[in-house]
Amino acid sequence: MLIDLQVHSTYSDGYLTPSQLADFLSANNIKIASLTDHNTVGGLDEFRRACEKKKIKTIPGVELYVKLGHKKFNLLWYNFDLRDPGLHNLLRESQARRRRQIRNALIKLKRRGFKIDESRLLDKFNHYIPLNRLIDCISEIPANKKLIVKKLKIASPSQDEILIKIFKNPAFARISESYIGLKQILKLKKTIGGQLILNHPGKHAHLDRKFIASIKRLGLDGLEILTPHHSLGAVMHLGRLAREYKLIMTGGSDFHRFEPAPAGLNSCYNYFKIDSNYLTDIKKIIG
Repeated sequence: MLIDLQVHSTYSDGYLTPSQLADFLSANNIKIASLTDHNTVGGLDEFRRACEKKKIKTIPGVELYVKLGHKKFNLLWYNFDLRDPGLHNLLRESQARRRRQIRNALIKLKRRGFKIDESRLLDKFNHYIPLNRLIDCISEIPANKKLIVKKLKIASPSQDEILIKIFKNPAFARISESYIGLKQILKLKKTIGGQLILNHPGKHAHLDRKFIASIKRLGLDGLEILTPHHSLGAVMHLGRLAREYKLIMTGGSDFHRFEPAPAGLNSCYNYFKIDSNYLTDIKKIIG
């Protein structure tokens, strides 16, 4: 059975609405899916209703930016109590921190010559503020596009190049994520339940056995094994670790958008599908 337990919508850094995502998943014969927007559950109700019409089962989900000491990582959280006030307070606090940080960064960019109305720009985003779409809005202003080309000395800079060289650059407006302490999450999990999954742990070839073992002891439930971010070697290695530590295996496409320029591969779905039969203990999540 085809599943996808990590997709993103316009409620965070995706480019399709939850309803458009449901259409896309249905067209690819997905039977179970989870919308895992960053630090927000705002799109889950729309996603559930749209998927019901397509006979797709949905799993409540969210992707969190998490910290433990000096370590920063991402967790996927499934099957929690969506209506719990404690969850919404936790997410709202993280969104407010990010909004303040990005407002300050936009003011810095304006001082460097960018044409920006920070209040009007921030009003475009009601939940998590995604840097990719923020860059799109800033770059579509001709004066800003000209300034970016001048500063980067690249005729047609990509979104990633703008992100790294301007928005992640302390000389301009360094923006980091809004991280939530793992201890806060684990405390809340005792109340609202669900499963915590370390997502794309092999991204950038960073496979940390000791770290996986340590957060397993704290309450980690599983590892995301099948993802476009992993090489075949990473998939095999993480599969062994999941079995060794008795962790649930999950999989997701991390889908955000169709490629904006003509390409042989329009999206990861052109080459990547997730069959639940290959994922040990996945029924603990999908039922």
